[in-house]
Amino acid sequence: MAKRIVTILPDLTFEEALDITKIYSVAGCIRNNSLIMQRPFRSPHHSISSSGLIGGGKIPKPGEISLAHNGVLFLDELPEFKRSTLEVLRGPLEDNKILISRVQASYTYPCNFMLVASMNPCPCGYLGDKYRKCKCTDYQISNYRSKISGPLLDRIDIHIQVSNIKYDNLENEEKESSSEIRERVNNARKIQLNRYKKYGIHSNSELDLKLINKFCKLDKNSKLLLKKSFEKMNLSARTYFRILKVARTISDLDNSENIKEEHILEAIQYRI
Repeated sequence: MAKRIVTILPDLTFEEALDITKIYSVAGCIRNNSLIMQRPFRSPHHSISSSGLIGGGKIPKPGEISLAHNGVLFLDELPEFKRSTLEVLRGPLEDNKILISRVQASYTYPCNFMLVASMNPCPCGYLGDKYRKCKCTDYQISNYRSKISGPLLDRIDIHIQVSNIKYDNLENEEKESSSEIRERVNNARKIQLNRYKKYGIHSNSELDLKLINKFCKLDKNSKLLLKKSFEKMNLSARTYFRILKVARTISDLDNSENIKEEHILEAIQYRI
């Protein structure tokens, strides 16, 4: 599923392709001296070091987060990564760039990537399963989940629990193709490009606090719904604004000029 995400992302612009090619050229990963015209998908192994993830070395080179610029960084089995390695993602996820300082000089690499991660609900993987019983103790489950810090989880916009797939669903041929989904995504991106053309940004994910207040206005019912959810779920301020941006994107995909109550409901659901 993670590998299919790049097939539904918006079409790559020439400027984005140029940025990706520059990074891969610096990293020595260019083949045939050609312009890279596909969004990158990077999936490093959980044994990767911090410098391998963010970049560095005696002769500093871009790390996996920069090689995933304008594309997807997929971290499979997230708790298997060293906690110290994961924690270095917190800054880049906010700033979309990484600064590597050395005695001789400092290097700044872009890293505007989509982070996608997966994990089991517990060490055995069967917690909450309808058909198989979990054999893990509360301590084992707590220790397993504690490998991922709250501040890092807080920076991930959407949290989805995926249940087991039944055989009938695997055989179902009535599925949307990537091209059909991408058409909707491209339409939503065009809406955002037109909305933000005066502000120097391209998508809802780039909205700062001032622009969120301007473009993510809610009606009375939506405000009340979000307030109740904020208090009941004990959400952070960062999560509050991320819910607004996700709701704005859902409304764009729905071709809706305003954020409606159902858009807020769906965005909140992705944080449970």
